[in-house]
Amino acid sequence: MSDRSPRWLPPLARAAAGLVRGLGHTWRIEYAPGYAALDREIRSGRPCIHALWHARLFPLVFTHRGRGVAVLISRHRDGEWVARMIEAMGYVTARGSSTRGGEAGLREMLELADRGHQLAVTPDGPRGPERKVKPGLVYLASRTGWPVVPVASASRSAWVFRSWDRFRVPRPFARVHVAYGQPIAVPRELDTAAEEVWRARLEAAIDAVTLAASSAAGEPA
Repeated sequence: MSDRSPRWLPPLARAAAGLVRGLGHTWRIEYAPGYAALDREIRSGRPCIHALWHARLFPLVFTHRGRGVAVLISRHRDGEWVARMIEAMGYVTARGSSTRGGEAGLREMLELADRGHQLAVTPDGPRGPERKVKPGLVYLASRTGWPVVPVASASRSAWVFRSWDRFRVPRPFARVHVAYGQPIAVPRELDTAAEEVWRARLEAAIDAVTLAASSAAGEPA
């Protein structure tokens, strides 16, 4: 991150992290069947890549805090303070996206994987299209050999923003449902046609776990 960041940025990021923690502690978090067993494996250090839609990331920042997971953060204008905020919650960051600094960001993620950090990617971020997996997720999974674990959050009581993805933040004291999908192993050697097959397969898997979490939480269609 830039050394030219304004002095007010670190305390603002810590304050924002405190607000996320404070809001998260009011939620009634429910986990899908089978979540606990897989989460124990992940907490014990099982290498994996968490994959989730950008609109659903807010509760997962809270539930997966303090694990040292490496997250790819956009180089867009707001990326700097977001990176600082999630670092204050126990994540590590790489900077880049599908639109700006993508190759550099993926290289950083591979370096962090080599250092033993699990990875997390919002493959439709930072600007969409909504719920469309971009090639970076397939690339990371193929290069590392790590399984992709689809993950989702949902809540009936949430603020829904007028953003490109209708970003969701559960309200205080909301019931929040969190779910994992089955880990998906992507082959290491892929040609262009196979990359598209696996891209579509991962997209469908993230959609499926998101739909299941949404239904369990009672979100309106």
